[in-house]
Amino acid sequence: MEILKFGNENAAFLLIQMVDEHDLQVISSEISTIRGMMSKDFCLLCCKVDNWNSDLSPWEAEPVFGKEAFGGKASQTLDFLLKEVIPGFADKKILIGGYSLAGLFALWAVYQTDVFQGAAAASPSVWFPGFLAYTQDNPIRTGAVYLSLGDREDKTKNPLMSQVGNAIRGIHENLSAQKGIMTTLEWNPGNHFKDPDIRTAKAFAWLMNKV
Repeated sequence: MEILKFGNENAAFLLIQMVDEHDLQVISSEISTIRGMMSKDFCLLCCKVDNWNSDLSPWEAEPVFGKEAFGGKASQTLDFLLKEVIPGFADKKILIGGYSLAGLFALWAVYQTDVFQGAAAASPSVWFPGFLAYTQDNPIRTGAVYLSLGDREDKTKNPLMSQVGNAIRGIHENLSAQKGIMTTLEWNPGNHFKDPDIRTAKAFAWLMNKV
Protein backbone atom coordinates (compact mmCIF):
# COMPACT_ATOMS: atom_id res chain seq x y z
CA MET A 1 0.00 0.00 0.00
CA GLU A 2 1.39 3.37 -1.02
CA ILE A 3 1.20 6.15 1.59
CA LEU A 4 1.17 9.78 0.47
CA LYS A 5 1.57 12.52 3.04
CA PHE A 6 0.14 16.03 2.83
CA GLY A 7 0.14 18.93 5.25
CA ASN A 8 1.90 19.50 8.55
CA GLU A 9 3.34 16.45 10.34
CA ASN A 10 3.48 18.47 13.57
CA ALA A 11 -0.23 19.31 13.54
CA ALA A 12 -2.50 18.00 16.28
CA PHE A 13 -4.79 16.25 13.79
CA LEU A 14 -3.92 13.23 11.67
CA LEU A 15 -6.44 12.45 8.94
CA ILE A 16 -6.28 8.98 7.38
CA GLN A 17 -8.05 8.45 4.08
CA MET A 18 -8.15 5.35 1.91
CA VAL A 19 -7.92 6.45 -1.73
CA ASP A 20 -7.74 5.34 -5.34
CA GLU A 21 -6.47 7.15 -8.44
CA HIS A 22 -9.67 9.15 -8.82
CA ASP A 23 -9.46 10.42 -5.24
CA LEU A 24 -5.87 11.51 -5.75
CA GLN A 25 -6.84 13.53 -8.82
CA VAL A 26 -8.95 15.81 -6.63
CA ILE A 27 -7.02 15.60 -3.35
CA SER A 28 -5.60 19.13 -3.70
CA SER A 29 -9.15 20.46 -3.97
CA GLU A 30 -10.18 18.47 -0.89
CA ILE A 31 -7.26 19.86 1.12
CA SER A 32 -7.95 23.42 -0.01
CA THR A 33 -11.62 23.04 0.92
CA ILE A 34 -10.78 21.80 4.42
CA ARG A 35 -8.41 24.72 4.93
CA GLY A 36 -11.05 27.13 3.66
CA MET A 37 -13.54 25.83 6.21
CA MET A 38 -11.34 26.04 9.29
CA SER A 39 -8.06 27.33 10.69
CA LYS A 40 -6.95 24.13 12.43
CA ASP A 41 -3.87 22.54 10.92
CA PHE A 42 -3.63 18.88 9.99
CA CYS A 43 -1.61 16.15 8.35
CA LEU A 44 -3.41 14.01 5.77
CA LEU A 45 -2.23 10.50 4.99
CA CYS A 46 -3.67 9.13 1.77
CA CYS A 47 -3.41 5.35 1.72
CA LYS A 48 -3.67 4.11 -1.85
CA VAL A 49 -5.26 0.68 -1.79
CA ASP A 50 -4.21 -2.02 -4.21
CA ASN A 51 -7.65 -3.53 -4.81
CA TRP A 52 -10.60 -1.29 -3.98
CA ASN A 53 -13.34 -3.93 -3.79
CA SER A 54 -11.21 -6.41 -1.92
CA ASP A 55 -9.15 -4.30 0.47
CA LEU A 56 -12.00 -2.15 1.78
CA SER A 57 -14.87 -4.63 2.11
CA PRO A 58 -15.47 -6.01 5.63
CA TRP A 59 -16.55 -9.45 4.42
CA GLU A 60 -16.97 -11.26 1.13
CA ALA A 61 -19.97 -10.43 -1.03
CA GLU A 62 -21.19 -11.10 -4.55
CA PRO A 63 -20.69 -8.50 -7.30
CA VAL A 64 -23.19 -5.64 -7.21
CA PHE A 65 -22.14 -4.03 -10.46
CA GLY A 66 -19.84 -5.53 -13.05
CA LYS A 67 -18.22 -8.89 -12.40
CA GLU A 68 -15.83 -8.11 -9.55
CA ALA A 69 -16.84 -9.56 -6.21
CA PHE A 70 -15.94 -8.11 -2.82
CA GLY A 71 -12.95 -9.87 -1.28
CA GLY A 72 -13.56 -9.04 2.38
CA LYS A 73 -9.98 -8.06 3.24
CA ALA A 74 -10.74 -4.94 5.30
CA SER A 75 -9.35 -6.64 8.41
CA GLN A 76 -5.93 -6.97 6.77
CA THR A 77 -6.06 -3.34 5.64
CA LEU A 78 -6.96 -2.11 9.13
CA ASP A 79 -4.27 -4.32 10.64
CA PHE A 80 -1.70 -2.66 8.37
CA LEU A 81 -2.84 0.79 9.49
CA LEU A 82 -2.72 -0.13 13.17
CA LYS A 83 0.69 -1.80 13.03
CA GLU A 84 2.59 0.05 10.30
CA VAL A 85 1.10 3.54 10.00
CA ILE A 86 -0.52 4.78 13.18
CA PRO A 87 2.24 3.96 15.75
CA GLY A 88 4.29 6.87 14.42
CA PHE A 89 1.47 9.30 15.20
CA ALA A 90 0.35 8.14 18.64
CA ASP A 91 0.28 11.71 20.02
CA LYS A 92 -2.26 12.93 17.43
CA LYS A 93 -6.00 13.14 17.29
CA ILE A 94 -6.57 10.52 14.61
CA LEU A 95 -9.57 10.65 12.30
CA ILE A 96 -10.34 8.11 9.61
CA GLY A 97 -12.46 8.90 6.59
CA GLY A 98 -13.15 8.34 2.96
CA TYR A 99 -15.61 8.36 0.11
CA SER A 100 -17.82 5.57 -1.19
CA LEU A 101 -16.40 2.15 -0.23
CA ALA A 102 -13.60 3.97 1.63
CA GLY A 103 -16.33 5.68 3.66
CA LEU A 104 -17.80 2.29 4.48
CA PHE A 105 -14.34 1.09 5.54
CA ALA A 106 -13.89 4.13 7.81
CA LEU A 107 -17.26 3.51 9.44
CA TRP A 108 -16.58 -0.21 9.85
CA ALA A 109 -13.12 0.54 11.31
CA VAL A 110 -14.53 2.45 14.29
CA TYR A 111 -16.50 -0.64 15.25
CA GLN A 112 -13.21 -2.55 15.43
CA THR A 113 -10.90 -0.27 17.40
CA ASP A 114 -10.96 2.80 19.64
CA VAL A 115 -7.80 4.31 18.16
CA PHE A 116 -9.79 6.75 15.99
CA GLN A 117 -11.39 9.80 17.56
CA GLY A 118 -13.91 9.99 14.72
CA ALA A 119 -15.07 8.59 11.38
CA ALA A 120 -15.75 10.75 8.32
CA ALA A 121 -18.04 8.63 6.14
CA ALA A 122 -18.83 10.65 3.02
CA SER A 123 -21.39 8.99 0.76
CA PRO A 124 -20.40 5.62 2.26
CA SER A 125 -21.45 2.36 0.61
CA VAL A 126 -23.74 1.41 3.49
CA TRP A 127 -25.88 -0.55 1.05
CA PHE A 128 -23.20 -3.23 1.45
CA PRO A 129 -24.90 -6.57 2.24
CA GLY A 130 -25.36 -7.04 5.98
CA PHE A 131 -23.74 -3.78 7.04
CA LEU A 132 -26.78 -2.08 8.55
CA ALA A 133 -27.49 -5.16 10.67
CA TYR A 134 -23.83 -5.27 11.71
CA THR A 135 -23.96 -1.71 13.04
CA GLN A 136 -27.12 -2.54 14.97
CA ASP A 137 -25.64 -5.64 16.57
CA ASN A 138 -22.18 -4.32 17.51
CA PRO A 139 -20.95 -1.45 19.71
CA ILE A 140 -19.21 1.49 18.09
CA ARG A 141 -15.85 2.46 19.58
CA THR A 142 -15.56 6.13 18.75
CA GLY A 143 -17.36 9.25 19.92
CA ALA A 144 -17.91 11.15 16.66
CA VAL A 145 -19.35 10.04 13.32
CA TYR A 146 -20.11 12.18 10.29
CA LEU A 147 -22.43 10.67 7.69
CA SER A 148 -23.49 12.12 4.35
CA LEU A 149 -25.27 11.08 1.19
CA GLY A 150 -26.30 12.63 -2.09
CA ASP A 151 -30.04 13.18 -2.33
CA ARG A 152 -30.16 11.20 -5.58
CA GLU A 153 -27.94 8.29 -4.59
CA ASP A 154 -30.84 5.96 -3.87
CA LYS A 155 -32.50 6.79 -7.21
CA THR A 156 -31.06 3.74 -8.95
CA LYS A 157 -32.47 0.62 -10.57
CA ASN A 158 -30.01 -1.56 -8.67
CA PRO A 159 -32.18 -3.11 -5.91
CA LEU A 160 -29.36 -3.35 -3.38
CA MET A 161 -27.83 0.08 -3.94
CA SER A 162 -31.26 1.70 -3.89
CA GLN A 163 -31.39 0.86 -0.16
CA VAL A 164 -28.49 3.19 0.64
CA GLY A 165 -30.83 5.95 1.84
CA ASN A 166 -32.73 3.70 4.21
CA ALA A 167 -29.50 2.18 5.46
CA ILE A 168 -27.79 5.47 6.28
CA ARG A 169 -30.93 6.75 8.02
CA GLY A 170 -31.00 3.60 10.11
CA ILE A 171 -27.36 3.94 11.08
CA HIS A 172 -27.78 7.60 11.96
CA GLU A 173 -30.87 6.95 14.07
CA ASN A 174 -29.07 4.18 15.94
CA LEU A 175 -26.04 6.36 16.66
CA SER A 176 -28.19 9.35 17.64
CA ALA A 177 -29.92 7.23 20.26
CA GLN A 178 -26.64 6.34 21.97
CA LYS A 179 -25.22 8.50 24.75
CA GLY A 180 -21.80 10.01 24.26
CA ILE A 181 -21.79 9.90 20.45
CA MET A 182 -21.74 13.06 18.36
CA THR A 183 -23.19 12.40 14.93
CA THR A 184 -24.80 14.14 11.99
CA LEU A 185 -26.30 13.13 8.67
CA GLU A 186 -25.88 15.67 5.87
CA TRP A 187 -27.71 15.44 2.56
CA ASN A 188 -25.86 16.82 -0.44
CA PRO A 189 -27.38 17.66 -3.82
CA GLY A 190 -26.73 15.20 -6.62
CA ASN A 191 -25.86 11.58 -7.22
CA HIS A 192 -22.94 9.53 -5.94
CA PHE A 193 -20.42 11.02 -8.35
CA LYS A 194 -20.98 14.70 -7.58
CA ASP A 195 -18.28 16.61 -5.66
CA PRO A 196 -16.55 13.74 -3.81
CA ASP A 197 -13.70 16.06 -2.81
CA ILE A 198 -16.06 18.66 -1.33
CA ARG A 199 -18.14 16.05 0.49
CA THR A 200 -15.06 14.41 2.01
CA ALA A 201 -13.63 17.76 3.02
CA LYS A 202 -16.87 18.69 4.81
CA ALA A 203 -16.78 15.36 6.63
CA PHE A 204 -13.27 15.85 7.99
CA ALA A 205 -13.89 19.51 8.84
CA TRP A 206 -16.99 18.64 10.86
CA LEU A 207 -15.03 16.09 12.87
CA MET A 208 -12.12 18.43 13.50
CA ASN A 209 -14.55 20.95 14.96
CA LYS A 210 -16.08 18.33 17.26
CA VAL A 211 -13.26 16.26 18.75
